[in-house]
Amino acid sequence: METINHILKSASEATRVIKNISASKKEEILNDLANELLLHTDRIIAENVKDLAKMDNGNPKKDRLLLNSDRIKGLADSLKEVAVLEDPTNKIISDRVLKNGLHVQKKTVPLGVVGVIYESRPNVTIDVAALCIRSGNVCVLRGGSDAYHTNICLIDIIKSVLKRHQVDENIVQLLPVEREFVAELLSATKYVDIIIPRGSQQLIDFVRENSKVPVIETGAGVCHTYVEETGDLDKAADIITNAKVTRPSVCNSLDSIVVDQQVASDLLKKVAPKLAAYNVEIFADDRSFKVLDEVGYSYLQHAKPEDFGREFLDFKCSVKVVDSFDEAINHITEHSSKHSEAIVSKDQGKIDRFMNDIDAAAVYSNASTRFTDGGEFGLGAEIGISTQKLHARGPFALEKLVTEKWFVTGDGQIR
Repeated sequence: METINHILKSASEATRVIKNISASKKEEILNDLANELLLHTDRIIAENVKDLAKMDNGNPKKDRLLLNSDRIKGLADSLKEVAVLEDPTNKIISDRVLKNGLHVQKKTVPLGVVGVIYESRPNVTIDVAALCIRSGNVCVLRGGSDAYHTNICLIDIIKSVLKRHQVDENIVQLLPVEREFVAELLSATKYVDIIIPRGSQQLIDFVRENSKVPVIETGAGVCHTYVEETGDLDKAADIITNAKVTRPSVCNSLDSIVVDQQVASDLLKKVAPKLAAYNVEIFADDRSFKVLDEVGYSYLQHAKPEDFGREFLDFKCSVKVVDSFDEAINHITEHSSKHSEAIVSKDQGKIDRFMNDIDAAAVYSNASTRFTDGGEFGLGAEIGISTQKLHARGPFALEKLVTEKWFVTGDGQIR
């Protein structure tokens, strides 16, 4: 039976190599890689077209799969940003001398071998490789079959750069796409230190339930924007439109509008033409349906219970009208995936309550949830958005690709 054991073993052995690469050398590698991406733009696009051709045009994942010249330039820019970020390793967290003379330090060190399982997102191949190289980690990547040709092309470019710099190519590994190898990866406690799933809730649940290797989740995004009765409705309409239509296939896009009944009619009349311009399908509760039907909204459906708490990843959203601030808080709490939630309001007391009471990785007042992103937060590239509370929460970027290690120096002390 074929196995990936040799790949995982070589990745583990490569951790000793990458730990000893200087920060300046890592910076050179990442800048060189950025230039190579730009140099091979046409080649990358040609391979990406092969993958795009296999996916139905109606599949919302298609936008995630797409790499065009602008996005490739964005990846190159991101590499250059990561290259100049401060090295998160070898930072002294604590330093003291005990009464017995032992010198005890706690420092940050790389995690080791980082396994990432992801779908439809070839940009993740570059982002993860860059972050792991910069932080002294080895990465083992398992992309989906839908990005097969693109990922092979990107990995080939990465390895050519590593070879040019005379660095062990095994510090970045791409696993076969066959599903039978996923189980081997999830069981590789001897060689892999952490697993990070990035994709659908189904993928995340599968990895969490089946992995023997510790898992850091990058959760699905079910994001709400709550328009409180004192909110500026013009700003609210712009915020909602931005959060929904700029890139609906990403996890920080809006899925549900929650609005106080006092301003529901006025808000919906303002936002309806903006969403209609993008053919956004609205799943409306009874009160919002009545308003939208009266204004002749063309893409209107009656909401079902399952439309609340649903990550649409498409030009679709739900609308819920509430009678009070507390009802809004309760509704969002019940249906949130704890990713990103927003309030539009002029009432500072309610803003403070919302920001403190809503349990999410990122909370916003009077701004779009689309800002939940490592690059937007000044962290450079990201591996994903973590919705859990252990180790990392929110944009999971360079600063969190480390763990702690104790360094104890003595002079013959015994206990």
